[in-house]
Amino acid sequence: MYTARFENGIDAIPPDHWNGLFNTDYPFIQHRFLQALETHQCVGKESGWLPQHLIIEQDGSLVAALPCYVKLHSYGEYLFDWSWADAYHRHGLAYYPKLVSAIPFTPSYGPRIGLATNSDPTTLYAVIGEALSRRAEQLDASGYQLLFADEHTSQALTEQGWLQRQDLQYHWLNPGDQDFEQYLTRFTARKRKNIRKERQGVAASALALNQHYGHEMSETQWQQFYRCYQATYLKRSGHGGYLSLALFQALGREMGEQMVLFTAEQQGQIQAAALCFFDSGCLYGRYWGSLIDLPGLHFELCYYQGIEFCLRQGLQRFDPGAQGQHKISRGFEPVTVWGNCVLMQPAFQQAIEAFCQEEEEAVRELRQALREQLPFRQG
Repeated sequence: MYTARFENGIDAIPPDHWNGLFNTDYPFIQHRFLQALETHQCVGKESGWLPQHLIIEQDGSLVAALPCYVKLHSYGEYLFDWSWADAYHRHGLAYYPKLVSAIPFTPSYGPRIGLATNSDPTTLYAVIGEALSRRAEQLDASGYQLLFADEHTSQALTEQGWLQRQDLQYHWLNPGDQDFEQYLTRFTARKRKNIRKERQGVAASALALNQHYGHEMSETQWQQFYRCYQATYLKRSGHGGYLSLALFQALGREMGEQMVLFTAEQQGQIQAAALCFFDSGCLYGRYWGSLIDLPGLHFELCYYQGIEFCLRQGLQRFDPGAQGQHKISRGFEPVTVWGNCVLMQPAFQQAIEAFCQEEEEAVRELRQALREQLPFRQG
């Protein structure tokens, strides 16, 4: 007998129970990461991300869980559905609230549904879908979504009747080189020259390039990083960013061993920084900020330093964040990422199904075209 329950805070679920279901070192699904977002009010009523984490029990034992939120907007998701919301509005219908299973502000694919060992995934995916459907009806929500799951999970949900979405990101895949110079030998001469020129421009500046693990950062250094983060967000988006200084400081204390910052410093002061997370297989580029405008500095801290880190640590993949076709010329390959959704209105479900089919074809064609632009030598 399965029972489903929604919790309005991750602290209602014991960390060892939650983490045990996921059984992964992927950083963003960890109980401590999700709890930090809630504790420091980066998610909650004010942000429009209301926690509604779903847990499934069988005879009193926890057998499945997934992070879930009631969303009052579509900000911070990165698999865009603004056009869907507009269509609902044109038909006099409310698109919000909606239920979203995702890691807030984190367009990084990875595990999204935790299952108990020896459980039947097909059965549990059906139970999860039924629970989300009932909750959506109770909330009068437009539907429910799961964003940036791994391919296997996304396909399994598709087989359960969910619609599947696709998009492209640009990831670096480790070819097994000893260092960055050896890696550059894979590039055409012109592309190799361009990258060296970018790196030399930064190296010739008065900036000192450093690396700091999260648990090594002082309170002052976090404050310096946060000024960079906010300045860049203000410049690009007109607001100071989704995340608070207190959150970054807490993450540094709680999971700093999985965080690394690549910084550019002048007289000991951080002037620009890229904050990444990592696990046993992948580096995740997450937050960038700069107080200065130096050509090539963004590429150095957000891409080249990360590639060097992966080569040193033996990490097989580098996910530098969403969007950015300029990554192609720097050796990041187009990869497909997935989302799934169910809309409660049958007419809209049919319309969005057609949308998703067109999207899939467009993504497939774009991926092939972009692969032809990769900077690597042939043969």
